[in-house]
Amino acid sequence: MGHSVAAPFAGQILGDLGAEVIKVEKPAGDDARQWGPPFVDGAAATFQSLNRNKRSLVLDLRDPKAFAQLNRLIDERADVVLQNMRPGQVDTLGLDAATLRARKPSLVYCNLGAFGSVGPLADRPGYDPLMQAFSGIMSVVGEPGGNPVRVGPSIVDMGAGMWAALGIVSLLMRRQSTGEGGLVDVSLFETAATWMTMYSAQYLASGRLPGKNGSGQVGIVPYRAYRTADGDLVVAAGNNDLFRRLCKVLDEPGWPEDPRFADNPSRVENAALLYGMLEKHFERRTSGEWIELLDRAGIPCAPVQDVAGMLRHPQTEALGMLQPVPGSSIPLLGLPIRFDGERPAPRSASPALGEMNASLE
Repeated sequence: MGHSVAAPFAGQILGDLGAEVIKVEKPAGDDARQWGPPFVDGAAATFQSLNRNKRSLVLDLRDPKAFAQLNRLIDERADVVLQNMRPGQVDTLGLDAATLRARKPSLVYCNLGAFGSVGPLADRPGYDPLMQAFSGIMSVVGEPGGNPVRVGPSIVDMGAGMWAALGIVSLLMRRQSTGEGGLVDVSLFETAATWMTMYSAQYLASGRLPGKNGSGQVGIVPYRAYRTADGDLVVAAGNNDLFRRLCKVLDEPGWPEDPRFADNPSRVENAALLYGMLEKHFERRTSGEWIELLDRAGIPCAPVQDVAGMLRHPQTEALGMLQPVPGSSIPLLGLPIRFDGERPAPRSASPALGEMNASLE
């Protein structure tokens, strides 16, 4: 019983791993079906990217006949119920974990909430950008002095979906030995707060609030992007050995001996000065030229690519990340995991709205 991004992504992970996933939708369908343009194969491209390997069952859960149909399906066939409905809605409908597991103790039930199941904000709804704001993520994203910036990908939604899938699989494994199901609780806020793990530790250790660092990283210098003659390049010279190698490539042998740059804490304290000096070097050559020089010296680097560049890169192709999907007009990025060298292959495209209903009548 999932909509938007988080629960559908969790369901897609499980579907890619081989589960039969039934997506219960309201009569108008998951709102994400209309999150476009662009549209492809009758729905938004965003929806298509989150709902493969599923079947769609349309039910008005306030209709007694539909409600009975769903409960019968759960009682007779379901191993797992996953829901991200508005807080309190499953309790009002009588589809909460306590009610369903009282009838079927082997059931694994997953609540994918907004602010979590307890606390003063437990009853509030939430979405990815709200959680990026509330958790502090936006306070450390962007350029110093700039406006709050959201991380582009829905990292909170998709991260919560990953935790939901991991929790579900964990309880299914436990059930093999105990016969009992259980309850998994994950939330967008808990996921977002966990993304702030390193920043939180840095604040608790120092009492200083972390700020925006552009493409850089708190506590590691030099470790960021530079403008080159034809683009942008990230260079990660994050330890003393790599910094010495970088200085050799730049023909600056004196920098590692300079007390301001001799070790990482010193470089962090003098980051603005060092980065200004580095920028003047990198703007003199193209990204390709720098990559050749830095690769030869064993210094980690990567060009800042757009989506098209990433998708057509030989590394993406070699890994088979972009997979054909039966019934889909476009290939889609697959699950980022391989078993015995093989990535799980999609079995079907996202379902048409209510395509499963006829089979249950």
